[in-house]
Amino acid sequence: MSFLSTLFGKKNETSDKIAILDANSYKEAITGKKVQLVDVRTANEFKGGHIKNAVNIDFFNAAAFSTSFEKMNKEKPVYLYCRSGARSQKAARRLINMGFTQIYDLKGGYMRW
Repeated sequence: MSFLSTLFGKKNETSDKIAILDANSYKEAITGKKVQLVDVRTANEFKGGHIKNAVNIDFFNAAAFSTSFEKMNKEKPVYLYCRSGARSQKAARRLINMGFTQIYDLKGGYMRW
């Protein structure tokens, strides 16, 4: 059945909960609003520059990642980004498994910001 779903373009539940936004849409969504904005890069990458009001939760630090996100509201949207978009996609899938329902990812990551 999943093979047929793949062939005919049926989306799975995970992809329905993750929206990838271009830089302009992302900026519009987070500007002037109190949102859960998370940079999943390393601390050194974060120190080198980040989006204003973002919190840094390193994707590669599994224990801190889980602990930090457990403190967040799972019913509110989460806006993620990383350097290029790969880590934030992995982080988004992890968040789905943790019970988050609305995840927005920056297309192309901070490099496109």
